[in-house]
Amino acid sequence: MSDINFMTTVAGSLLEGFYPSGWDFEKIDACCATGRKKLTEPAEHWHEKFKPVAVKDVKEMDKKMGNAIADQIEKAAKKGRPLALILPVGPMGMYKQVVKRIRDSKTKCNHVTTFNMDEWSDKEGNTFPGDQPGGFEHAMTEALFDPLKKYTVPPEQRNFATKENLPTYADKIAAIKAQGGKLVTVYGIGRACHIAFWEPQIAGEYEILSNWQQQTHRIGQALHPLTVEQNALHSFNSRFTLIPCWANTIGPGLFLQSDFCIGGADGAYPDRGAMWQGMSLCVTLQYGPDPWIPSSWMPTMAGRLFFMKQLAGPLLPDAN
Repeated sequence: MSDINFMTTVAGSLLEGFYPSGWDFEKIDACCATGRKKLTEPAEHWHEKFKPVAVKDVKEMDKKMGNAIADQIEKAAKKGRPLALILPVGPMGMYKQVVKRIRDSKTKCNHVTTFNMDEWSDKEGNTFPGDQPGGFEHAMTEALFDPLKKYTVPPEQRNFATKENLPTYADKIAAIKAQGGKLVTVYGIGRACHIAFWEPQIAGEYEILSNWQQQTHRIGQALHPLTVEQNALHSFNSRFTLIPCWANTIGPGLFLQSDFCIGGADGAYPDRGAMWQGMSLCVTLQYGPDPWIPSSWMPTMAGRLFFMKQLAGPLLPDAN
């Protein structure tokens, strides 16, 4: 390929300083060039019980992710143990399969406590009203809690990331674990490789890795521009003016405590030969754990990461 590329032309361009300063562009580029076979080979930093799983389309992903979540709920119920579930709003199609499985098995979710991982906010952490469309509490109620009907999670055991409630997550999860419960985190991967809205630029605030790892949450976290654009494209029909520039979010001090993780990467448009999540998936799997790439920590924990097979690359110009 030509020597004229991002690494040789970024200096002095409008993009200089736009991407997180801790990103190693050559390392990112190498991850994107590997291709699916090498990309999904276990790396030294992977947990022995971590596994990436390729799927052919969104329908298959929704079913597999939904079944994986339902498995955790049903297993915990059979063992009579509490379950803490950290849940995202995106991917969302999986919740329909969760509802089907739980209603079919008649598993009451009285043992489940849910924690929404994030929520749009202003700079002070004020969030949308719970019943406002576009807000995450509204989305979860419509997609999961209401359809579960009599098997649903009790309202008092549903936690949303308001500035009052988010700081209580750590103690609530610790109490569940102390009772022999399990923490399962369900996640998507951001365009800028965030988990929840724990953005990559936060790494620049911590000189010591352990301090970054201990952070349980942020109130009114500034969003990276790539995060705003990502959500404009797939959640707001390109209308970025509806998206807040801030969010409340869990941090690595919570998601790194997970006993099992269920991830999804579905950011591909097969009918157009386009995608937005290929780079994010590639670096998540093979970059190696780094606070500047929050999603790179997910392979260090037991779990499954389901992904649309075309996202694995190699990511080349005009790839189909």
